[in-house]
Amino acid sequence: MPVPKIRIRAVNDRPIDTHGSYVLYWMIAARRTAYNYGLERAADMCRQLGKPLVVLEALRVDYPYASERLHAFILQGMADNLEACKQKGVRYHPYVERAPGEGKGLLLALAEQACLVVTDQFPAFFLPRMVAAAGSKLKVRLEAVDSCGLLPLCAGGHEYNSAQAFRRILQRLLPVHLAEPPLADPLAEGLPGKARLAGEITRRWSPATPALLAASPQALAGLPLDHEVAPSPIAGGPLAAAKRLEHFLEDGRLRYADGCRHPDAHATSGLSPFLHFGHISPHQVFAGVAEAEGWSPDRLGSGAQGRREGWWGMSPGAEAFLDQLITWRELSYNFCKYRPEDYDQYASLPEWAVQTLHQHAEDERSYVYGRELLRQARTHDTLWNAIQRQLLREGVVHNYLRMLWGKNILAWSSSAKLALAAMLELNDRYALDGRDPNSVCGIFWVLGRFDHPWPERPVFGKVRYMTSANTRRKLRLKEYLETYKGKGEA
Repeated sequence: MPVPKIRIRAVNDRPIDTHGSYVLYWMIAARRTAYNYGLERAADMCRQLGKPLVVLEALRVDYPYASERLHAFILQGMADNLEACKQKGVRYHPYVERAPGEGKGLLLALAEQACLVVTDQFPAFFLPRMVAAAGSKLKVRLEAVDSCGLLPLCAGGHEYNSAQAFRRILQRLLPVHLAEPPLADPLAEGLPGKARLAGEITRRWSPATPALLAASPQALAGLPLDHEVAPSPIAGGPLAAAKRLEHFLEDGRLRYADGCRHPDAHATSGLSPFLHFGHISPHQVFAGVAEAEGWSPDRLGSGAQGRREGWWGMSPGAEAFLDQLITWRELSYNFCKYRPEDYDQYASLPEWAVQTLHQHAEDERSYVYGRELLRQARTHDTLWNAIQRQLLREGVVHNYLRMLWGKNILAWSSSAKLALAAMLELNDRYALDGRDPNSVCGIFWVLGRFDHPWPERPVFGKVRYMTSANTRRKLRLKEYLETYKGKGEA
């Protein structure tokens, strides 16, 4: 079955060059060789044209917030992809810049000998601009293929202002798209030969060394990165992602409905960083959940009322998890797709939220902290400090506590705009899943996106209110607080 047409977008109007030497897959967002519509499309075209495949996965050093942490996670994935392509006899070119701009011209040089170029569609960060710019320069066809979610990005038609509204669309449209999943192994069927790259290309843009792909401290130290943000103890890559999924399916899935709220329950999936960097596909995660549940599509509920529970016909834990994986994550991707110019701008908040935050802009704050004190986790609130320390040390934050983290930054900032700027900077610099549509929209949720007006309070106005005191009463936190406590804290 070919890749669904709804997932393929022509970036330019250039022709396919049937005389080219290979098909080029430019891997930029779906950084994996499994459950990948883009790789599947490239492999399909190889077979149609009788040409071999070249996979380019490149890593620049001047992307926003480039750091040892983010680089290491990506490099660990590149090492997995190198091995996977080697096993399939596919030419894989892992290129890592050592200085800003060093990789300029590589894509164009590889495309000179290509029949066409296939890449990934991603609705946020600098990737849409990068793909558009490449499309205008290439002399052959460039296609962007959507592997972002179970629902194709363009299927929703417009942005949605609530999870319930988006659930209704999902429940109406998903059955058709669930019948067209990506191949688990798009390279399982053999490809025509193995491509050769011109010597001038491999000399000028030589493949990353084993030390770089291993993300060794020495190799990272030699790159112009933010060296204050150290690698996370969480290893990246498709292999690590698959292990994380397996652990969740065996241990966390059945406890997720209630346990996901409690940090001490250890019931969350931990998949967010891997989803962000494309080391695992939401389709692979869904397939794993469905298999663990013994599920088939005939268990889907009828109608499209937007119910949060019961539609999938799975266990409560699985349904609660899928609501996060599919509804909330894809709602965020949808928003970025249809609001490309301002999805990360204050003005994109709902009118009611902007109005109420403006009306309460002069309210007295009990505490006001600047960005540096927040970064260092030096507030009066030991729970908030623990959350920030988890972010600093590991690059992740427990799902529920991330909401509290943001709400307190709003409460302690002299304006909502300053709170937004602080949240975005801390999240994008330190979080492994920062810069992702889901984490960006999660930050905007703190300020009212995808929510509705609540009873009015000082500072927050009608924006939803959360406090550390209430959270301590609701959640099991003893182990969490012990793990991330600071010096001198009881």
